[in-house]
Amino acid sequence: MGYGGPRCQIAYSRPMSPGAPTVEPPRLTRGSTLGYSVGATGTAGFGTVPGLLLAIYLTNTLGVAAGIASLVVLVPKLWDVFFLPYVGTLSDRAVARTGNRARFLVLGAVGMLVCFPLMFAVPAGVAPMAAAAWVLIAFLIAASAFAFFQVPYIALAAEITDSPRERTTLMSWRVGFQVVGILLFGVGAPVIVSLLADENSGYLAMGVVVGALIAAGMLICWRVVRRLPRYVSESTARTHSPIRQLRTAWAARPFRTLVSAFILQALGAGAVLAGAPYFSRYILGVADFGIVFGLLLVPAVIVMPLWAFVGHRLGKRRGFLISSALFMAGLLLSLLAARLPLAVALLLICVTSVGYAGMQMFPLAMLPDTISDDAARTGEQRAGSFTGVWTAGETAAFAIGPALVLLLLAVTGYISTTAGQVVEQPALAITGVQLAFSVLPVVLVALSLPLIWRYPLKS
Repeated sequence: MGYGGPRCQIAYSRPMSPGAPTVEPPRLTRGSTLGYSVGATGTAGFGTVPGLLLAIYLTNTLGVAAGIASLVVLVPKLWDVFFLPYVGTLSDRAVARTGNRARFLVLGAVGMLVCFPLMFAVPAGVAPMAAAAWVLIAFLIAASAFAFFQVPYIALAAEITDSPRERTTLMSWRVGFQVVGILLFGVGAPVIVSLLADENSGYLAMGVVVGALIAAGMLICWRVVRRLPRYVSESTARTHSPIRQLRTAWAARPFRTLVSAFILQALGAGAVLAGAPYFSRYILGVADFGIVFGLLLVPAVIVMPLWAFVGHRLGKRRGFLISSALFMAGLLLSLLAARLPLAVALLLICVTSVGYAGMQMFPLAMLPDTISDDAARTGEQRAGSFTGVWTAGETAAFAIGPALVLLLLAVTGYISTTAGQVVEQPALAITGVQLAFSVLPVVLVALSLPLIWRYPLKS
């Protein structure tokens, strides 16, 4: 069957009786929507803080060379590429057995509470290579724990409602909470570090606070979603090995097209996130990069309802293209930041933020539609398989993006330092910072545009 028309109906939603109204009652209350969306604050914390601080923690506090640091931030996420589909299999088995995958959310919450602080707990005076090994192992454990929340959390969006319009609304709220979480963690985490005179103690205190907040958001989400109705037939749930998951998900053209575009854009967003502290410090001359990071997010929070409106009026695919173009425009204009007044340079960052909001919302709103399309065509519910692959791709991208930034800095001669040490960076390294924050992510996002254009579902 072709993909020319819409496939907006879950195969397992309750059939309408003859003479029933064409508009079905809402599946989700406002409280349910908010409760589910609160979970995004937890995903925001784990996605933001390591991406924002781990690279500069390694290079500017622990004295780890940029090339070695790139491996530290990359290897745990590459492990997740294989581990996340396995979690998807486990959660699908839970659906087949019990009809509910929500219990995995608790495992993720407890894991974050215990494991997250370990990434920033390297004792002062540890040799750079030993410090790199410490962070690598801690990050690997924390990323594995996070998988138990992230994969089922995304899959639930395809199960707690079968309405495409409700999914757009649900994702707009979810991304809104996610952006707020990114803002709070992105601004607050550096502030916590700076409150203590000793950098090592500051990073440890930040890790404890952030880990507790991530776990709290996850537990609130679990308490709300665990008893929500599921619009899925338990008897049709199937479980597959991780390799079979990859093959199954990749065989679905709408999902394959969407996830490929999303991964490219996540690579770009990951590069922007990792490059922001360096861009703030060496291009804008603003040492407190939490302020600049806030400007990357505040406009996104404000315009999120606007992107939901655009999605309802113009469609998700068009909204995705428009937001991507704005994101690219803001980054390209930031190449002029060093020659512009600071206020103008910060305004350009706001343009990037507006585009970023749409780039986050639209693919997440389109993902449940691809799962529904697959269910309608195959007669099987494989939300966990699809979201396991999706999350694996996202996780890898948000690791490779920062790794590319660190590799670019290493190639251009960036000098790593330990806590309290100050050096003057070579001119080529400053150019590398500019390229890492602007040109690199623009190229990656540009590669995603033809894929978005060819996305086959109309929704």
